[in-house]
Amino acid sequence: MKQIHLIAPSGASLDTRSPLIGIEWLKKQGIEVLNTACVDRVDQRFAGSDAERLAEINQLAELSPEVAVIAMRGGYGLHRLLPDIRWGAIANAIKSGLQICGHSDFTVFQLGLLTKTGAVTLAGPMLNFDFACQGEQGKGITPNEFMWTHFQKAVNERKLDCTIQTEQTFLKKTARGNLSGMLWGGNLTVLAGLVGTPYMPSAQQTQGGILFLEDVNEHPYRIERMLMQLLDAGILSNQSAILLGGFSAYRLYDNDRGYTLESAVEAISRRLPNNVPVLTGLPFGHQAEKLTLPVGAQAHIQYDASGFTIQSQW
Repeated sequence: MKQIHLIAPSGASLDTRSPLIGIEWLKKQGIEVLNTACVDRVDQRFAGSDAERLAEINQLAELSPEVAVIAMRGGYGLHRLLPDIRWGAIANAIKSGLQICGHSDFTVFQLGLLTKTGAVTLAGPMLNFDFACQGEQGKGITPNEFMWTHFQKAVNERKLDCTIQTEQTFLKKTARGNLSGMLWGGNLTVLAGLVGTPYMPSAQQTQGGILFLEDVNEHPYRIERMLMQLLDAGILSNQSAILLGGFSAYRLYDNDRGYTLESAVEAISRRLPNNVPVLTGLPFGHQAEKLTLPVGAQAHIQYDASGFTIQSQW
């Protein structure tokens, strides 16, 4: 990985220092960072006008296949652009070797591309949060070593291989097993918002899939409500497995009276068929320690009560 091309397809940067610190850190790793001007764009809450952001997305079709593309940050804004994205042209660039990475609001692009073309993208780090985290005192934070190692492996070797040692409390009759399927998913709020749209992968496309989910700033009852939506839409029961990553930055209230995130997951788990395991502890989400996951690639999982191993080569 010699070059990273930045894009800012969603929200504007929340501060001016973070993207600059991230760019500087990447340069110190010997990486040339391209299209850095995108981090300065601001139009209301967005990183530029709809036309600017759409042109930047569509330009991906013209990039060198040797480049890795990373989104600056999430927020909101990509959904506006979906009808005019050149899906086929971008998919052709990916088939030639281009790799595109992001998470959060970027989920809407990844699932739209998967739906329209079947092309594989990377759910992984973004510039501001992962390479330029700002502490409460405004100090830069060294990027997470786990994140950086797995991101490089994904980009350089197109490989995912990780064992997660976390007690699995939602396994039912199938206490251990092996399964394979298409890895897909992303941010739960964004994914739920695509149900019923032409940018949501079909039941046929995702049958027997491995669905991974994460979210941030959402109370557990909201998480449960969105999972119920996916359950009632037939999406969850159509999978071989459901992987839950980080659900962070929420607060419980007195009137929860013991209701927790685990309560929400249990309510979903007991409504699923016994042969669809819910596995927790996936290192992914709005958190420093995260894997880079190939959205749309075939993956294999081996699991038991002590944890699971996830592998993919694409």
